[in-house]
Amino acid sequence: MPWYEPWREVGQRVERDVRNGAALWQALNQCGVAPVRFVPHTDLPRGICYEQFISETGCCPTRESRHDFFNGLCWINFPATKKKLNQLQAQQITQYGIQPTRGVVRDALTLLDENAAFLCAPQALWEALAAKQWHTLFVDLRPLWRDARLVLFGHALLEKLLVPRKSVTTHVYRVKPPTTGIADLDHWVAGDLGVGKLASKPFVHLPLLGVPGWWAANGTPDFYHDRLVFRRPRAPIGSAE
Repeated sequence: MPWYEPWREVGQRVERDVRNGAALWQALNQCGVAPVRFVPHTDLPRGICYEQFISETGCCPTRESRHDFFNGLCWINFPATKKKLNQLQAQQITQYGIQPTRGVVRDALTLLDENAAFLCAPQALWEALAAKQWHTLFVDLRPLWRDARLVLFGHALLEKLLVPRKSVTTHVYRVKPPTTGIADLDHWVAGDLGVGKLASKPFVHLPLLGVPGWWAANGTPDFYHDRLVFRRPRAPIGSAE
């Protein structure tokens, strides 16, 4: 599927090693390019926060699961971004401790880590997406998608798309510069991330199967009439509908 194209090479290498008998954490380490060392999940001591353990030890506890398979691929494909996310998580934990709720910044970090996609797109597309003008975005401006680049990042999102559903929605993080490869994108996002920006909730929602070329059924405008997926913008408080 098109959303897995940037992940195919490394994913197939890890999958092959697992099929040949390696544990997932061993197969990920054999790629040799992540800024962490993958270890069995049992290495995570009780009472120690996952993010803090990674920050302090440089080790990433890994379960034998699809979720952790995609998380490992993210560490390999986006090493600078994953490292920055972990640093920011650890800083927030050090500053505020483990609270009953994560707080705005840790919530944003988790959303990005689990469910984000990076979009570089013409201004007209971005404005239509932010306004949830779905017909404009996907039908009227459909030719502009040739000039856009969408790369999935969240490992929970990648796992969900093993069984594609029309309702699968990502939190899009806008990337502005032209990029020539994943490495460029990785370094730009890592440099752009910061507490202030994350506190502003810099995401917009995108139903992924609406992206032109990503799902055959969206070739007809009727695909976008499903209001359970392509929802209208919320009306301002106090306004009448």
